[in-house]
Amino acid sequence: MDPRRRDPRLQARADPRVQQRTPNTPQPSAQPNYYQSTPPTGENGTTPNLPLPQTEDQAAPYCEIVEVSPPSHQNGYKSRPLFCVVCASNQNRSMEGHNVLAKAGYRVISSGTGSAVRLPGPSIDKPNIYQFGTPYNTIYEELQSKDPRLYAANGLLPMLDRNRRIKLAPERWQESRTVADVVITCEERCFDAVCDDLMNRGGEYNKSVHIINMEIKDNHEEAFIAGKAMLDLAAAIEATDDIDENIDKILQTQQENHPHNLLHSVAYY
Repeated sequence: MDPRRRDPRLQARADPRVQQRTPNTPQPSAQPNYYQSTPPTGENGTTPNLPLPQTEDQAAPYCEIVEVSPPSHQNGYKSRPLFCVVCASNQNRSMEGHNVLAKAGYRVISSGTGSAVRLPGPSIDKPNIYQFGTPYNTIYEELQSKDPRLYAANGLLPMLDRNRRIKLAPERWQESRTVADVVITCEERCFDAVCDDLMNRGGEYNKSVHIINMEIKDNHEEAFIAGKAMLDLAAAIEATDDIDENIDKILQTQQENHPHNLLHSVAYY
């Protein structure tokens, strides 16, 4: 028989001798064709175990949609309150409170409600007056150049030196737009000014804020004592799970342990 003429029935069958690998001859790894009509055979003529073809749904990676609830103290997370300590000039009482709360690790800012920053001068009718926003360091250097003995003796230079290490300059409450959770005022007129200002803002954010007044005399000794009282108040507020529910009990305990008269109100940003 002419070797060039072969039975066409034999062309559909592969010669197993041809499929044997030649020693030391690397064979390229062929990707299995899942859609061929005749399954591939192995060296011994058996059908190898091949993965079944995947449908479009099976091939797509599985993705589970999980609804994440907003963080709250019920699932182990509670946001820390932001305190704002307010006096008239943002110099003595509010900055003492700002200092002790910041050193204790609380989130705290401070400001003043006056029309200008007023500090004692050489006489009662000659105060030193500065605009809010004037850096503490500028005030310090000016007073030191005027009369270093006087202003060191009355405590202004040590106070300003402390203040300039905390922040740049005194801030005015009415010009601040930072939203605090708790405002601690240092005298009743500052308490009234904060409440009136928040009422005039109209409560556009509908964010509640607790305003607590501690009546503190404006001198360095009373400010130092009040700083310790503010620490206790801040600790009690931050420890509670619901300030709205527990504020009355917190203020009652505060009044029993400290001499400062307290006022409380709730307003809205």
